[in-house]
Amino acid sequence: MSDSALAILDQMQAVRTDDVVFPGGKVGRPLSNMAFLMLLRRMGRAELTVHGFRSTFRDWAAERTNFPSEVAEMALAHTVSDKVEAAYRRGDLFQKRRQLAEAWATFCDSPTPPGDVVPIRASAAIE
Repeated sequence: MSDSALAILDQMQAVRTDDVVFPGGKVGRPLSNMAFLMLLRRMGRAELTVHGFRSTFRDWAAERTNFPSEVAEMALAHTVSDKVEAAYRRGDLFQKRRQLAEAWATFCDSPTPPGDVVPIRASAAIE
């Protein structure tokens, strides 16, 4: 995990009341797999998907970094479909995945320079 993710876990340690790091609506139960999707809807961003965030990460890793494809795929917990390759892949690429996570956190924490964001929808361009 990145240093930013570890900082969040430290903050949650201070406020959590049971063994669940990110508690859901029911006591002792974690957030559901729908929690992020519901958050996006409450934010008025129903056009976004959880998978879209994973896809964005994958595109960023391929286009903006020199990390091997295998590291990005393993970071996304994708399985190896080729049975021969799967039989020979025994490592977990842990250190490389940690470096990738740190690079992603740095990218996400970096402000976008002015002028690099172009509205996609016409309504977003009119203010």
